[in-house]
Amino acid sequence: MKVCDFKKFFLIIFVFFILFSLNSCGTISKISSGVVSQFSESFGKKKKKEEEPILAELLREAERNFAKGNYEKAYETYKEIRDKFPGSPQAVLAQLRMADAKFWEGEYLEAIALYEEFEKFYPNNEAIPYVIYQIGTCYYKMKRSYDRDQSYTEKAISAYQRLLQNFPESPYRAEAEKRIKELRELLAQHELYVAKFYYKIKYYRGAYQRILYIINTYPDTYASKEAQKLLLTYYQKALLETKDLTEGTKKDFWGDKVP
Repeated sequence: MKVCDFKKFFLIIFVFFILFSLNSCGTISKISSGVVSQFSESFGKKKKKEEEPILAELLREAERNFAKGNYEKAYETYKEIRDKFPGSPQAVLAQLRMADAKFWEGEYLEAIALYEEFEKFYPNNEAIPYVIYQIGTCYYKMKRSYDRDQSYTEKAISAYQRLLQNFPESPYRAEAEKRIKELRELLAQHELYVAKFYYKIKYYRGAYQRILYIINTYPDTYASKEAQKLLLTYYQKALLETKDLTEGTKKDFWGDKVP
């Protein structure tokens, strides 16, 4: 064997030995892993850089539509941002703006669901006081007249009170307090309406109990002042009804004597 051929043969054997040694101790795996990691990071940065103009344009488009009152189009674009660019600051903003779009469109129940979803996923976000305020405002917008069901009124008060309790320094504090007072008056007026209805159908004990409830629960309302004027009359009627029920000359709604 020639000297040059021998050197080539020795070099091949040496390289094979080195590769075998590296592979047996996991070095090749580590090296390849590092290369892949660096490549992925580089590729990720490149992809992110390429997506930035697209993301910025989508956000501008959504904001333009929102400003023009095209809330449905704005919503769809915000949704696209949220779905296509998860984890980005723009996606977080888009999720909040989706709720805003539904709010301004008057779709309050859908807006509430989206606001609550945002609060669930981003409980420490700086926008949370605004989110809670908006939940209360959605319910506030759906409140009904005093002669109807007051479930939304109660939920609005609950949301505003949660805002005041958890974020006492919130810029929405003054408006929340103002609305709570207004909503409490509505609840009191509802109770007064029911009391007068009971009185009208001669269910005097029920009417009197409602009057007492108004005075004790909503003492700072106009309804309470009116209830105080009716208190003595309703009390006297309730006494007479109790007497009639006890003597059996009158039966309650279910045809029974007084408990």
